[in-house]
Amino acid sequence: MRVHIQFTKPETVIPYNHQENLTGIFHKWLGKNEVHDEISLYSFSKLLGGKATEKGVKFYQEPKWFVSIYDKEMFKKLINGIIENPELAWGLRVKDFFVQPEPDFSYQEVFLASSPIFIKRTIDKMQKHYLYNEPETAQLLKETLIHKMQKVGLNDENLEIYFDTKFNNPKTAKITYRGIENRANVCPVIIKGKPETKAFAWNVGVGNSTGIGFGAIS
Repeated sequence: MRVHIQFTKPETVIPYNHQENLTGIFHKWLGKNEVHDEISLYSFSKLLGGKATEKGVKFYQEPKWFVSIYDKEMFKKLINGIIENPELAWGLRVKDFFVQPEPDFSYQEVFLASSPIFIKRTIDKMQKHYLYNEPETAQLLKETLIHKMQKVGLNDENLEIYFDTKFNNPKTAKITYRGIENRANVCPVIIKGKPETKAFAWNVGVGNSTGIGFGAIS
């Protein structure tokens, strides 16, 4: 399930590295200590609709945001939290929201990155961040998604997931989260497999660290 949220226009420019704030409000809405699992079966986008400036992201219109959760009970708690605590930061306040069930993904294969897609692995005690044009990325994306699917009993022998190499403007983005710099990817992904596999990925995101704002797709 996915909830699309529209905020009032912010009072100031919003910092580029605002994922910490979004993660904080997400957990505030769910309730203290509600999420314990190291595997994040949820994802959320960046704030949508802004324009880049030297000082941060400027919103000339009302920002939008979406949050997706695989577990229906957790999703209900999120909705209750939105209603009870509509305030965010920078003067943002929830103005409106609507719930979107999983679409029919029988024919869709290309998914846009609504937040940067982050791929990481620890090699010789060092963390490596993988970029869209590296040959290992397809296998790593698949490994991470399969690991999450196994947690809920899903299986798809025909699963394929990889960056869309035909996309004409792939980028990387440096995202600082709690003082740590992360290099992530702004590039669509192609997902082939069962419709329920695509719906699962649409909810939980792709790549690593979806629980802190990476890898949301639409």
